[in-house]
Amino acid sequence: MDAAAGRVVAISISREKGTPKQNVSMAVLVEDWGIEGDAHAGRWRRQVSLLPLESIESMREKGLNLRPGAFGENITVQSVDVRGLRSGDRILIGDAELEVTQVGKECRAKCAIYERVGDCIMPREGIFATVRRGGKVTVGDPVEVVRRDGSGGSVGQLGTESRGR
Repeated sequence: MDAAAGRVVAISISREKGTPKQNVSMAVLVEDWGIEGDAHAGRWRRQVSLLPLESIESMREKGLNLRPGAFGENITVQSVDVRGLRSGDRILIGDAELEVTQVGKECRAKCAIYERVGDCIMPREGIFATVRRGGKVTVGDPVEVVRRDGSGGSVGQLGTESRGR
């Protein structure tokens, strides 16, 4: 794997909504459903959530002891420039293929993390996707992005491109 390429650093699931996610070493993504056994799976636009490890680390710098999955993300990745991802981009991880459906989300209520430090990263940096092709995903798997315009590469490489919003 190229040193600049993105990779999976954690996979997290919860059996019930509103409960902390637990880290697992492997998960099965089910086409048009989400992660097998995760409470947030279903036929909707936010079947799987992703967050970069770098975002979690920026919150750690504010004095929080956080682990991957603490923000409710299913897949924590490293070297992913989330600002560069757009709806319709594809993310290839392990045997699975995801399609980005949403970047960020509106928080209806302030979470415990926001209450403690006055900030939360999921509204800005969380990536939500549907499962286009199911398959097994394992911690350490490389992450590749195929942009909707057909270009692609590792997410680390994509993070160096110039993008307008």
